Amino acid sequence: MNFNLSKKGLEISPSITLEITAKAKAMKAQGIDVIGFGAGEPDFNTPENIRREGIRAIEEGLTRYTPASGIIELKEAVCKKLKKDNNLTYNTDNIIISNGAKHAIFNALMAIINPGDEVIVGVPYWVSYPELIKISGGIPVYIKTKEENDFKFSVSDLNKVLTNKTKALILNSPSNPTGAIYNENELKEIASWAIENNIFIISDEIYEKLVYDDKHISIASLNENIKNLTVVINGMSKAYAMTGWRIGFAAAHEKIIKVMSNIQSHTTSNPCSISQYASVVGLIGDQSSVEEMKKQFEKRRNYMVETINSIRGLSCKKPKGAFYIMVNITQLKGKTIKGIKINNSLDFAKVLLDECKVAVIPGIGFGDDNYIRLSYATSMDNIKEGLKRIKDFVEQF
Repeated sequence: MNFNLSKKGLEISPSITLEITAKAKAMKAQGIDVIGFGAGEPDFNTPENIRREGIRAIEEGLTRYTPASGIIELKEAVCKKLKKDNNLTYNTDNIIISNGAKHAIFNALMAIINPGDEVIVGVPYWVSYPELIKISGGIPVYIKTKEENDFKFSVSDLNKVLTNKTKALILNSPSNPTGAIYNENELKEIASWAIENNIFIISDEIYEKLVYDDKHISIASLNENIKNLTVVINGMSKAYAMTGWRIGFAAAHEKIIKVMSNIQSHTTSNPCSISQYASVVGLIGDQSSVEEMKKQFEKRRNYMVETINSIRGLSCKKPKGAFYIMVNITQLKGKTIKGIKINNSLDFAKVLLDECKVAVIPGIGFGDDNYIRLSYATSMDNIKEGLKRIKDFVEQF
């Protein structure tokens, strides 16, 4: 049968990492001891006060439809959080609650992009950015960043790709997959560039609470002009170990939020009511569990960076935020290991899984084939054993 399917849908690329992930899961199901470094979620349970509020919401029957853009209580909590943490003043008309930060980014792109508009993305990028841009009808335009510049782009880089079709820039700080954080001076320069050229900024700040050696600054907080051009994206998944609860939020000019809300009302309706009520407590309640989780991540990061840089043939920069490390594998490319020539990051990831029983994410999934990504959102025991396996294997060659 000849299926005449959507051209736009067919242009959306499946994750290049699916093969590795599926094989690792199959091996685990067979009882094979696979150490996974692919996790994009905290390995901690959701804090108790949030869990209890979710149970209360269920028991009290708060399980019906809410307003499509979210309950007023959560919007108010988001406004308080943005004022307290980010020096950003918004009212509830500037807030939308979505089904995770990814959904908020989708809504934002759908609200601002017309067919053929260009959206600038730094490489390495989070795997979904290019596909979300394509879904919205836009065209991703890439800036290849350099490890020696901490994987950050500059205004000079932006000017090289600026055209009369440039509509938006995605700014991810702290970054997945690099852990890079833009400092205040860098943000001021980017903000001035965006204002001068009337470019929207989608500021993905989902890892905001996981910052170790620097401080997080929201670009929208710099002045009113850049605030009007910025859609601030955040959510509950990473800071509060609530990945499965699916709550994200966006803050922006009310004209942008109105369009985003209309789109959401016709596509998903409201986010889960139970998760919304639980998230109120998460944002305005005790934050000690967030701080404890951050301390554990920092210990793991420090151990991993030191250990990786002690392995001959591998190297990495110390990430300043999030919970990922980009490991440089250029010294191994071109070598033959166990009869397999390492031409790219996918080859290396396959060899590590087959020979070491260690699952990593190939850098090509993030647009840069010279790296693999390791997550430290796993236990210290797993980290120690997994890196020992990699070290023992790689140093044979």
